[in-house]
Amino acid sequence: MKDYMFNPSVSIWRLTGIITILICLTGCSVFGLFGKDDEEKDPEIAADETAAKLYNQAHSLLVSREISAATEKFELLQARYPFGRYASQAQLELAYAYRLQSNTDLALDNINRFIKLNPQHPNIDYAYYMKGLITFDSGKNLIHYVIPRDPSNNDPTSLREAFDIFSLVIEKFPDSNYADDSQSRMIYLRNELAEYELKVARFYMQRGAYVASANRAKYIMENYQGAEVMPEAVYILEQAYLELGISDLAKDTNRVYAQNYRTGKNGVIDAEYAREKRSCAEGLWNITLEKLRLKTYYCN
Repeated sequence: MKDYMFNPSVSIWRLTGIITILICLTGCSVFGLFGKDDEEKDPEIAADETAAKLYNQAHSLLVSREISAATEKFELLQARYPFGRYASQAQLELAYAYRLQSNTDLALDNINRFIKLNPQHPNIDYAYYMKGLITFDSGKNLIHYVIPRDPSNNDPTSLREAFDIFSLVIEKFPDSNYADDSQSRMIYLRNELAEYELKVARFYMQRGAYVASANRAKYIMENYQGAEVMPEAVYILEQAYLELGISDLAKDTNRVYAQNYRTGKNGVIDAEYAREKRSCAEGLWNITLEKLRLKTYYCN
């Protein structure tokens, strides 16, 4: 029977061989000789794919009107990938989602940031249009959504800002898909702003502040041409001049009125006609809707 004795030299050689093999395997792993999965090969590609997945999920939720869930996904996308190629589009759609939730402050923050960071974005016209919508909404509160109220009774600041933004859309992007709707909204806002100024002019007139009333009436004539309240604005201006004893300006105002609107005997302005609300609704159905206060048709 052969006697196996411990041989130090053999053990050392075996140990050396094992260590060598381990070093080679480690080197292969480090230098990629055995390959890596897709995420290890290029972390940026993997991150982009994850961002795309998040964006698609959020967009699908938004389309299906699951606004809260969509908002959470968009917020997560922005938090994880703030500089990726999906970040800007997510920011734009997140502003829209916030608007649907009546969260105008966050909506404005997002849309302003988008416009500042992406001035050459292909959807920049939509961003300005959306800013106009959000700005107009900022003048409302929950009560307005439950009980419709006359916008001209409120602070007109948001109306003026929205008017200017829609005007910018038309000036900067005349061929935009949103130019026509911006024009329609400007007509609406023009009439509401003119109505607000007219109410102030009436207030001053009733209190004998004829100079202030005349200034308001002139402001309407200079800035809101075509507004449905224009006849009454001209009438108030004439009356203010008469009260102030400025007969020549009163006559000039009367002449302007006579060239555009109906007057009574001897060219006297018909006060009732001046105050009358005229509808621009066409057709029996549209007139009926307006009489029921379900819709308003403004002259352009």
